[in-house]
Formats: sequence, structure tokens, C-alpha cells
Amino acid sequence: MGVPMIRRTLIFSSVVLVAFIAACVSPTTRRVDSSTLRGKVMCGYQGWFNGEGDGANRGYNHWARGGARPGPGRVTVDLWPDLTELAPNERFATDFVHADGRPAEVFSSFVRPTVLRHFQWMREHGIDGVFIQRFINSLGRPASLTHNNTVLEHCREGARLHGRTYALMYDLSSLAPGHADRLIDDWKTLARETRFTRDANYLKHRGKPLLALWGCGFKDNDKPRPSLDDWRKILTFLKNDPESGQLALMIGVPSFWREQTRDCIADPALHELLQMADVISPWTPGRYRTPEAAAKHATDVWQPDVAWCNERRIDYLPVAYPGFSWHNLKGDPLDAIPRLQGRFLWSQVTAAKRIGADMLYVAMFDEVDEGTAIFKCTNNPPAGPGVSFLTYEGLPSDHYLRLTGLAGKVIRGELPPTDAIPAAAQPQRGMNGVSAATP
Repeated sequence: MGVPMIRRTLIFSSVVLVAFIAACVSPTTRRVDSSTLRGKVMCGYQGWFNGEGDGANRGYNHWARGGARPGPGRVTVDLWPDLTELAPNERFATDFVHADGRPAEVFSSFVRPTVLRHFQWMREHGIDGVFIQRFINSLGRPASLTHNNTVLEHCREGARLHGRTYALMYDLSSLAPGHADRLIDDWKTLARETRFTRDANYLKHRGKPLLALWGCGFKDNDKPRPSLDDWRKILTFLKNDPESGQLALMIGVPSFWREQTRDCIADPALHELLQMADVISPWTPGRYRTPEAAAKHATDVWQPDVAWCNERRIDYLPVAYPGFSWHNLKGDPLDAIPRLQGRFLWSQVTAAKRIGADMLYVAMFDEVDEGTAIFKCTNNPPAGPGVSFLTYEGLPSDHYLRLTGLAGKVIRGELPPTDAIPAAAQPQRGMNGVSAATP
């Protein structure tokens, strides 16, 4: 073989190799850019579930009250997770049975392979990452603190392995007034011992690690909430402390924070305080119930919110949710805010893009308690007398993972914000007839 022939052969082989690599590296396998929140769709990740025997010593936490073994009359979730892909050691028995007589099982967020699989699902469906919830009221209990820290480590590993991004979100909604130091002390310890904000996959914004703080300004008379002075102390520390501060801050606020009506306290100091934020994120689950109402909320509330934030150079992160139900948790009607096979969620995605949002928070990844989960849930939940659960209306269990991945394309301008759900969200059948993810 002459030199020209060898050269042509090498060139041809190189072209084939490059094409092969390009085919393998689909959009869902590329690592997420963790340098900014802009262009991202992030999900809330509760990570609070346990099963008896998982090593956390919390019983069946968040499946039933008091960690009791779930069964008829003892359950607090309205959606049942799809455990098809979970190994036997990731499953925990309950006293429920499926319609075909099979025992019904649940998962635990304390189990490492389960959390890693959740991040794998994010990668497969093009979801950018999650805000990992850290509930301030539970950190005083040793078992809860251990659970929170363990789940955080699982999420760090999952983000690293699957190229996703993540940030921590403190929920301060039940922090008693005058106890701002509880959060400050926890953050100092966590940042010093883990140094997780230095992870390549930890989400940055405006050149700094992003920390989310949820629950500022809510009007709620049945639970203690930190005062605005507490919030000011926390925000000042996190922005300015030379060792544990220097952070970008996202603040979760009531839906009507700007007008200070309905779900928000009426206090002029709130607006002054919120100008310390880098990102403002109003909480909307339950604030509207239909696609039409969601579109109206975007025009009447989100759009003037964005104008207020733009004037002050603050970024705006709207919240979308797929539906809502807390029948087993609160006794309300099942399917209180219907999903409409994804149309309700999609209406909020397109509404957010139309009012100029360049980022979105989908609540939640794994929240089966209030029926807002977007991860894999089954159409064959436990059955029996007096047993009531929602399903995904016959759609594949990854339907809402698909929609959330496509939402990212809309937010980034890769897809138009059309009213109709894109064809790419429709079930795809693999060679074995099983629904397969679309890049």
C-alpha cells in the first residue's frame, strides 16, 4: 500500500471515528455548564424518603406518619414510584399490594444506588440538575442530620458521574424567630467539612457559588417563621463573611411578594431586604389550577415581577409544577390540580419563556407527597378497598422527565414556546417495545 493510499485510509478512519463519537455524545450525555443559572431548568430534590432497614434509623420516613410501615390507612403519598429499575436491595416492603397481588415496595433516598440512578435519569432526559433541599428544622435531630448529609454526598457523586449540576437549598419556613445562628452555624460546619461548593459540578452564578434560601416573607400564622431581621442577619453573613460567605444568593419568596398581598406579609422592609438577592424565585404551586390561569398569572404577576427585578439587576426564577394532590397527606380531594397529561406543566414552561424568563425551577423531582413529582411513577399503584393513588394517566413513567428536559430547550431558545407539547415528548418505542428516552 503506497503512502497516498495510507494517508487516505487514515483520513477516512479518522472521519468515521469522529462521526461515531459525535453520534455517541448526544445532548443528553454532555456535561452541564455549572458556571451560571441562566439557561437552566433545575428541579427541587427532596431526598427525604426512608425504608425500614436502610441504615438511617428513620423507619419509613415520608411514606407514612411517624415512620410507620405504609399500608391502607397509613400512607402520606399520592403517587407511587416506579421501581422497575431498582435492585432488590433498593426496595423496602410495605403492607400494600398491587392489583395483581404483587407486594408493593418503596425506595429510600439514603441508599446510594437509588440516588445515583435519579441523576442518571436526569442525564438521559437532558435535565440540568437539582436544588438539594436541606430542612433547617430537622438538623437538630442526629438521625435527620446524618440523613441530610448522606443524601448530599450521594447527590455530589451523582452530579459528578452523570455530568449534572446541583446547588443546596435551605428551607427556613419553620425556623423560629431569633434563631438565625442555627443556619449560620450549620452552613459554616458544612462548608468547612465538605468544601462541596468547590466541586466542578456545584452551580455558580455571577461568578460565585449559588446558595438558595427558601421561605422569606410568607404570611402563615400557624407556624413560626424567621423575622425579617433574622433574614437580614443571614443574608449579610452569607454575602460578606470572608471565610464562609462570598456567595450568590437565591431567595424563595411568596407568589405575591411584589404587591405584598395574599400569601405575603405586608412590610415595606421586605423589598429592601430582597435587593440583597442575586435571584428571586416566587413560589407558585397551588396559586393557579389550569393552563389558562397559568398563562394569566404569567402576564399579570410574572411579567411585572421581571420588570421590578430588571430595574434592580436581579435575576428572576419562576417556578412551574406538573399538578398537585395531597389526598393521603391532608385528606383533600385526590388530583386537586390535574396534570392533563402534561399540558398543565407545559403551559407554565411556555408562559415563562414568553415573559422573558431565561431560567426555570420545576417543583419537584421526587415529591410524591404532594403529587408534584416528575420522576418515574407507576400507572399500577397499590389497589384495594379505601386505597387511592394517582397515576400518570397511562403515559410512560418517564413522560414528565421528558417534558422537563424539553423545557430546558425552550428556556434556552432551542425550541419555540408553542402551546402544543412537542412530538419529542411523545412515547418512543425501543426494539423491545419499551419506552425509550429521546435525546
